[in-house]
Amino acid sequence: MTTITRTVPGRAGALIAALGGRAVLHDLYDTYGSSVYHNLATHSDHEVRELLGAVRRLPGPVLDLAAGSGRLTLPFLALGREVTALELSPSMLDLLTARLATGPAALRERCTVVRGDMSDFSLGRRFGAVVLGTTTVSLLDEAGRAGLYRCVRDHLAEGGRFLLSTVEMDATRSDENEAELVVHTGPAAYRVYEYWAPGDTTRTVTVFPDAVDESGEGSVPVCTTTIGVLPADRLQAELAVAGFAVRARYPLPMAGARHPSVLLEAKVTA
Repeated sequence: MTTITRTVPGRAGALIAALGGRAVLHDLYDTYGSSVYHNLATHSDHEVRELLGAVRRLPGPVLDLAAGSGRLTLPFLALGREVTALELSPSMLDLLTARLATGPAALRERCTVVRGDMSDFSLGRRFGAVVLGTTTVSLLDEAGRAGLYRCVRDHLAEGGRFLLSTVEMDATRSDENEAELVVHTGPAAYRVYEYWAPGDTTRTVTVFPDAVDESGEGSVPVCTTTIGVLPADRLQAELAVAGFAVRARYPLPMAGARHPSVLLEAKVTA
């Protein structure tokens, strides 16, 4: 369990308060949270087709940053590519390794799994495509993003591309601050709350098991995380300062009613 020091806002926070000592809080990326994130991520095919299409056009090996449990790594391997999967969380790496172990040997042989920080890594080789999907760039602060851009520059082959996605949160929208969604993943069902007030620079995502009985007994695991709000225009400006030029912006299918997303394709300018 991770100690959560912040107050969870909105309806999710009210439900945590109602549960009292029964609520066991986890970060969405700790040992328990990783399994929840894996179930949610593998249930969704958001942006996978678009990233596969972009990678197909680029020769050479692929570096999958913040690879998690392999949501993108495995499809890239299925293209016949050599893939390096970099991930910081030991729990996520265990899930990825287990998934690779159950797959064809040919896929395992083309995959290199590395524990590393996406904002500070050195692999000693270059790649035709460096991918940071699932809007994961939003987890980094400004210093972390600067480190990410520096490392990506050092690892892109000549003519290579940096592919990254972000959520275009609309600060002018007039709907409520909070959205609630029930997600059925097969292994489990979850109730997901997202709290984001217009103008805030972060949004909070909190995940409960579905059908929580507030008057019941026993512990209730709750996963929560805070994610930055990073419009594509801001990322494009940061990339320009870091020595990249965005060559294309692709709209992505909506991940939810509040989540228009975009995929940026960037190259090194010098």
